This record gives sequence, structure tokens and C-alpha cells, in this order.
Amino acid sequence: MTKLYQTISDEIFIKFPGYRRGVVVACDVNNGNSPQELVDMMRDAEESVRQRLTLDTLIEDSHIKPWREAFRSFGAKPSEFRPSIEALTRRVLRNDPLPSINALVDIGNVISLRYLLPTGGHSIDHLTADMSLRPASGSEDFVPFGTDQLEHPLPGEIIFAEGDIVLTRRWTWRQANHTLTLPETRAIEFNVDGIPPLPTGEIEKACQEVIDLVTRFCGGQARFEILTQEHPSIRLGI
Repeated sequence: MTKLYQTISDEIFIKFPGYRRGVVVACDVNNGNSPQELVDMMRDAEESVRQRLTLDTLIEDSHIKPWREAFRSFGAKPSEFRPSIEALTRRVLRNDPLPSINALVDIGNVISLRYLLPTGGHSIDHLTADMSLRPASGSEDFVPFGTDQLEHPLPGEIIFAEGDIVLTRRWTWRQANHTLTLPETRAIEFNVDGIPPLPTGEIEKACQEVIDLVTRFCGGQARFEILTQEHPSIRLGI
């Protein structure tokens, strides 16, 4: 695992200048049920979103609108395939409390809501190939979370993949069964995505907070890097 990498393809940066991805890598963690303190943090984060936004103002927010425009640019209608941060925020604004899944998943949700940034975790315990954010050829395999149905992405669709196994379709839209964060997860990487006009400093702050929460509630060791066109790759190890 320590010899594997995550890389963002040049095509992504050409199409989306200024895109940044913060990648947090954490190893030797002890995942499990969230303590009440972490659940309370998630409830506080939900309430902060309700104080900040409404369902009527959501799509014009400076954190949400760029994602809708990005999805449209590669042919994904945002009203049909909602960016993950919009879908999560809409759920909160409908007063639908997020379930506590496990500590690492809950940490990702806390950071997503606090910063209104797509923050997704992938277990890297059993990786066998490099991870990449890139346009799809259309031949890759995707099994959506909660199903056993094999799908293939559309050619040109932005995917996050381990080799030719799709981990997330339409950039941040839907995750696969593969690399799910489970109670037995001991190594994980979190992606914190930012599209202009979001400043890089906000992504860095969110990544540092991921590290603080992971080490506080799950132990282990963690670090982060910001991937850019000039620095498009990170080694998935400590």
C-alpha cells in the first residue's frame, strides 16, 4: 500500500483550472462506533448549515454553485445527479438527521458540513492499484454502494478509480461498494475537493481538521498534501 499513489490527470486540471484536492492519509487507526461527543459535533454541524442556508438559497451558495456548473460541463445534469455536497446539504435542510455510521464516516460528514466541501473517505487497506481522478474510457467497472449491479461509466465522465475499478462516479456523485469505510478499516484516505473561487487555505484548514478529529477519535498517524496541476500525485502511506 505504501508504494501506491493517488494521481489527478492533466485532463482534469485543463478542464477545471484552479481545482485543488486535499488528500489526508491516515494509518493505524482504530475505527468503530462514534462516541457521543462526535455525534454531537455532527448535530452541531447540521444546525450550522440550517442557520446558513435554506432550500431556496442553496443552489446560489458560493460552495455549491461551482459544483453544479462543473457537473453540467461534463454532461451530468445537477438536478438529476446532484454533487455530493449538495445532496448532503439538502438532506440536512429537510431536517433529516444524518445517521451515525462509524467514527471515520462521521468525521467526513462533520467536515463536509462545517466547510461545505465534498469530503469523502476511502479505505485503502487492500488497494492493489494506484488511485486516480480522471475521465472514464467507459470500460471501467462500477458496483454502486448497496447493490450488486455492475455498471460502466459514460466515456468522458469524471471518475475516481483504483485501476479500472470505479470508486466514485461523476466525480463526487455516488460511491461504490469497493473501498467502503468499515469498522475494521485501519488505513484510509480522505479527499477534500475545492473548485474556484474557493481559496486553497480553506481546503488546508479542512484537511488539518480531518487530521485533528481522526487522531483524536481513532488514533493512528495522519498527514495531508494539496494536489494541484504542479503537484498532481501523493504516495498513499505515512
